[in-house]
Amino acid sequence: MNIKPSTLKFGLPILLIVLGVGGFSYLKASRPEPPKPQPKEKVWQVEVFEASPQSLAPSLILYGEVEAPDLLQAAAPGAGLVTELWVRKGDKVRQGDALLRLDPRDFAPAVAQAEADVLDLEAQLSDLDLRHRSNQQALKKEQRLLKLAQAKVAREERLRKQNLSSESALDDARDDLGRQELSLIARQSEVQRHEANRKQLEARLLRAQARLDEAELALERSEVIAPFDGVVAAVGVAVGDRVQTAQVLLTLYPADGLEVRARIPVRYQAEIQEALNQDPQLNAHAELAGHSIRLNLDRLAGEADASGIDGFFGVIEGADRLRLGNLLKLDLRRPLQPGLVSIPFQAIYGNSRIYLLREGRMQGIEVQTVGQYRPVDAPPALLIRSPEIKAGDRIIRTHLPHAVSGLKVKVAKG
Repeated sequence: MNIKPSTLKFGLPILLIVLGVGGFSYLKASRPEPPKPQPKEKVWQVEVFEASPQSLAPSLILYGEVEAPDLLQAAAPGAGLVTELWVRKGDKVRQGDALLRLDPRDFAPAVAQAEADVLDLEAQLSDLDLRHRSNQQALKKEQRLLKLAQAKVAREERLRKQNLSSESALDDARDDLGRQELSLIARQSEVQRHEANRKQLEARLLRAQARLDEAELALERSEVIAPFDGVVAAVGVAVGDRVQTAQVLLTLYPADGLEVRARIPVRYQAEIQEALNQDPQLNAHAELAGHSIRLNLDRLAGEADASGIDGFFGVIEGADRLRLGNLLKLDLRRPLQPGLVSIPFQAIYGNSRIYLLREGRMQGIEVQTVGQYRPVDAPPALLIRSPEIKAGDRIIRTHLPHAVSGLKVKVAKG
């Protein structure tokens, strides 16, 4: 069979191509299957710490305001003119320091008038006593004169019966007796009224003495003297001001008499009240401008409402840093509670779940959040309790975004 050269020229390349494709397909179909890759479980690196249940004091964060229960408001004792003012708002003063003075000439006349009234009444009492002694002596004489007049009448009556005296002489004797009886009655009345007259004068003298004391007190109080070491909270007047009675001149509070009022939520009210009944030393701590303030819960308010009750904290240390009206964040140490575990805040999920490391995997448990814990030499932590936590259990500190029970983890080195 003769093949044309032209046919061989075009057919041979096609044949080679077909043979190549067929051989490649055969080789591809006959090659061995490679093993499928197995998926590898991811292992998360975490930090852990050992649980150590113990008795701890949870913290309660409160917000309070500095108050002064012994705030002194010095008021004007009467109308007057301010002539001297030695302090300004915020000044610290010592007991006995002069703070302000009103013009004494506004108060001195009242003192002089009251003194005159007292002297006048004292003189009237002396005169009354003198007249009483005189009346007592005169009464004795009046009684003797009465007896003489009575004897004279009796004598004249005997003489008249004997016709030895006239009727007119008897009448004169009886007139003298009548006048003497009236004189005696008047003298007796004077003596008997002495006690009532004296009581009236003594009452008037007491009123006059009270007015004198009041005037002298007003004069004394026209100069305001610091009754204790303190701080001037406010000054309401200036030199030259004309003030009225009872107008507040300045306000002063004792340097060591400040306290902090803070609201205790109702959920802690019974616990705090019971703790105060058993142990009055419930300490609190605050900071102001980087300075430490130590306090103690002294008492609870006499009234409460649905939101809670006010607690009053005495300042033990740092009172010189405080001023009336300061707002403070208080850290109140609640009573000790057993079986608490201190954990960092990042270890908690939500408000009631943590994870333990057991057999290389995370195991979630529900816990009760008791409160915060603020140790002296460590950062703030969270206090929890759960019957599922035992001493030595490893709690996962690292907060993972997709934490679930069973997640495989390993402890990070270093």
